[in-house]
Amino acid sequence: MSLRSGDWRERIDDVDAALIDEFQSDFPVCERPFEVVGERLDISGAEALERVARLREAGIFRRFGAVLNPPVIGSSTLAAVAAPEDRFEEVAEVINEYRQVNHNYARDHEWNMWFVVTAGSRERRDAILDDIEARTGCDVLVLPMLTDYYIDLEFPVVNGDRFARESIEDTDASATRISEDAAANLSALERRLLLEIQEGFPLTATPYHDVADAVDADVDDVLDAIERLRDDGCIKRIGCVVNHITTGFDNNCMVVWDVPDERLDELGQRVGELPYVTLCYHRPRRPEQDWPYNLFTMIHGRDADAVDEKIDELSGEYLPFDHDRLYSTETLKQTGARYDDIVSE
Repeated sequence: MSLRSGDWRERIDDVDAALIDEFQSDFPVCERPFEVVGERLDISGAEALERVARLREAGIFRRFGAVLNPPVIGSSTLAAVAAPEDRFEEVAEVINEYRQVNHNYARDHEWNMWFVVTAGSRERRDAILDDIEARTGCDVLVLPMLTDYYIDLEFPVVNGDRFARESIEDTDASATRISEDAAANLSALERRLLLEIQEGFPLTATPYHDVADAVDADVDDVLDAIERLRDDGCIKRIGCVVNHITTGFDNNCMVVWDVPDERLDELGQRVGELPYVTLCYHRPRRPEQDWPYNLFTMIHGRDADAVDEKIDELSGEYLPFDHDRLYSTETLKQTGARYDDIVSE
């Protein structure tokens, strides 16, 4: 269903295209948001709602709602194991059993299975990792995020771009330190709210009012809480979450770099400003596990050769250091982080 084949693009019109590319974030936070969206697109609020519902049904949108930020709300880490080939499926089944594991990918590397664990505390997170190690018999490479330079999977897809943001000149990056401990100071309402919206907002004319009813709160209090959670970084953005696989961005590579520690912030911010770099962050070296890398970048594209070309550009012009390319070969699990135990009272 790649956009470049024309099949996907032929099923949408210009209004759908505007919904897809212009409302991945900054969706109105008000009682009747689709009325506001409709005014911007010169259609009725009812039609705006119907179109979003249809695009979600078609798989172009994964969901509608808030994109939450696990490292801010709870304690999160990337981890990996080197699963023996003859036990690969068995190891994956064990890891995927944990509801605190929300992503798991096979990658073409000695460390061939990469997953994310998010829990309510660092202690609980580490207990899960210890349990996985004991049950699988595989050493676990634990790589928590220490600095966020740039993380944003929002980019236009109604185009012929071979790689993400091919038509954009630059993005803003900064060095944001990330605690391994759950840092969010949540009120009782905010806790109930995060649990209610973790899988998305209801697709109705009054989604915030419906959420307010579900958490037994006044809608104005819910609107204020959502704005506050966004300001605090617990919510990254609100909008229509695009399915990048459906829209043709089905090639990605995680590139890990051995960057001089004293230049991490300088280089991390510089690379994070490159529009084709969708993720850029600092994670620890683990020399005792033969892991010398400390800077991670991700590049997404429709064209595998284009992704490789951009990695070559990175290594030639910006990061002339030892690096390794970890191509994703299979999605083993992909869900939103589960916040039941993370924000439980």
